[in-house]
Amino acid sequence: MLNSIKRWWQIKTGRYETPLDTDVPFWMISLVFHLGLILLLAKVLVPEAATRIIGAINADTEEVIEMDELIPEELDIFETEIEELGAESEDELNAEAAATPMLEFVSDETTAVESPDFETGEIFAAEYTSEVSSTAPALEAVSVRGVAGRSLKHTSGAIDRIAEVIRDRMAEGDLMVVWMFDQSASLRAQRKQIAKQFDRVYQQLARFQELDQSVVQDRDFNPPLLTDIYQFGQTVSPLLPDPTWELEKLRKAVASVQRDDSGKENVMQSVMTVAKKYRSMARVVPRTGKPERNVMVILVTDEAGDDVHLTDQAVRYCVNARVSVYSIGVPAPFGREETEVKWVDPDPEYDQTPQTAIVDQGAETPRPERLRLGFVNGGEDLEQIDSGFGPFYLTRLCYETGGLYFAVHPNRTGTRRVRWGEVRNYASKLTYFFDPEIMRRYQPSYVSVQTYNRTLVENRARMALVQAAEFTRTGQPLRSPRLRFPRLDEGTFVRSVSEAQQDAAFVSPALDNLMRTLKAGEVDREKEEEARWQAGYDLAVGRAIAAKLRASTYNEMLALVKTSLKFDPPKDDKTPQNNTWVLRPSNKVETGSRDAQLAEKAKMYLTRVVKDHPGTPWALIAEKELRVPIGWEWRQAYTEPPKPREPGMNNGNNDRGFERRPMMNRDPKERRPVPRL
Repeated sequence: MLNSIKRWWQIKTGRYETPLDTDVPFWMISLVFHLGLILLLAKVLVPEAATRIIGAINADTEEVIEMDELIPEELDIFETEIEELGAESEDELNAEAAATPMLEFVSDETTAVESPDFETGEIFAAEYTSEVSSTAPALEAVSVRGVAGRSLKHTSGAIDRIAEVIRDRMAEGDLMVVWMFDQSASLRAQRKQIAKQFDRVYQQLARFQELDQSVVQDRDFNPPLLTDIYQFGQTVSPLLPDPTWELEKLRKAVASVQRDDSGKENVMQSVMTVAKKYRSMARVVPRTGKPERNVMVILVTDEAGDDVHLTDQAVRYCVNARVSVYSIGVPAPFGREETEVKWVDPDPEYDQTPQTAIVDQGAETPRPERLRLGFVNGGEDLEQIDSGFGPFYLTRLCYETGGLYFAVHPNRTGTRRVRWGEVRNYASKLTYFFDPEIMRRYQPSYVSVQTYNRTLVENRARMALVQAAEFTRTGQPLRSPRLRFPRLDEGTFVRSVSEAQQDAAFVSPALDNLMRTLKAGEVDREKEEEARWQAGYDLAVGRAIAAKLRASTYNEMLALVKTSLKFDPPKDDKTPQNNTWVLRPSNKVETGSRDAQLAEKAKMYLTRVVKDHPGTPWALIAEKELRVPIGWEWRQAYTEPPKPREPGMNNGNNDRGFERRPMMNRDPKERRPVPRL
């Protein structure tokens, strides 16, 4: 080949010597050869990767799905394990940044999908911060995980924070915001508050956009911020014909939300419907390297949702569609699903007396982690207290998709007890709240249920706690025992004591089972490093031992009073003879050394909770438990015997109510039953 080139040079120039006769050409030839080889390899390999990415982007359809399409059978088509999307690390509750995995979309061919399609991809780590970047993110850098949430007192605080998020997202590029309003009657007041905030927020955003009126009037005007509004309950429907940037249209749409009395809130299905509609808008455009618009969904609801079984599908769908979900919601009650809400009829023509409605607003974990036990002597209600977090499944949806959950409650006033009269209308009856800064250590792990269950298998203390908590939900919670036994006649007295003994004997086997379940976890208790599980297990063991001891010693004290105890004689002639036996909690455990040792063990566990986890729900309950001694002692008292009724006292001749009848006979306002919320 080299000789041919020399021959060509000699014929063309008529000269015998050629440039190739020196030593220089050899390194030049090597350079040209290797450059050509590199270009050849690039031509072969690079288009393949580009084709795969472009194919994944084009593998999409733009039809809007209906609610009835999103049934579990059609959605359960995943190949990748859902736990890949799980939030394995414990992030700061109020942090502005979090380590977020990124998702790379890969497809070998372009396909049209008629039902919701869930692309799978590789998960890899990258750093996400809340700083605004003026450059478009790389194609494969898709933020999919956010911080868990924030606890706030007013809805306005959540709206202000969301306005900040909107401004940050607009700095990255054009944005589509979709507001979704729960149609339940209990959310009526909150919807009004948000409607009032719309003017202020969107006027600020309009100034941030710096829109020139001549540009706005242009037929081809494409505003940097578009907003759509939906309502949802049993079904989901748009309230605008098209997304808009005009404030007046948004204001009217929010005001037009219709009340849904079905009592159903299909949150996950509704979110997937909206994500389906706007996912093509969120896809990265190959020419620009960024999406047409970023898409964020803002849920406004006061319930946990009735279709939480679709959470995995909703997380996967929103992540793949690049849709971030935010929620303005309510705090979950600690360790329970349902809570009481103060309901007042919104129509003043009807009775305005507050009523109690039961609403599903929890729990903060996928499985129970709190024993369902009562307290001796009743006392202050600790059944409904703040968990410090939102309902698990809805919070997880926000967390996994890079959004945020705002837990709003108007009675969040510190650590003092909130009484029923102080509870705001349409708010849940939570008697205690906790410092969000303290509760950050106790954030649940927002992972799939499958991953959560695997963590239980890995530590027997966790498994024992969850099994014990679930066991206490199989029957009625332990009631406060009867403590007062008048001995006015022997037959009635013996019968009342025997009935109390039967109640104690009935709960004894259940408490034995509870003790055995928790004891199986002691071997792994010291291996537990997460504060939430430490507090939960120690509190459960301390309360279970205390309940067992109180039940067994209670029964023995009842047996004692039936046969051995006698009343003391009166101190003087003016003092009546005592005729009633009253059981009072006592620090003395007089039923044997074994029971005394168990009592010390219960105190050790409960004291450790108070010491290691101050300012938390676990410490509050442990303090309450420690205030009530575990043992019992008998006290004597006097009960006035019932007086016989005197004849002729109720013949109506002394009725003077007629003087007040004109006022009493006013027709009271009709009292309507609480609708399904």
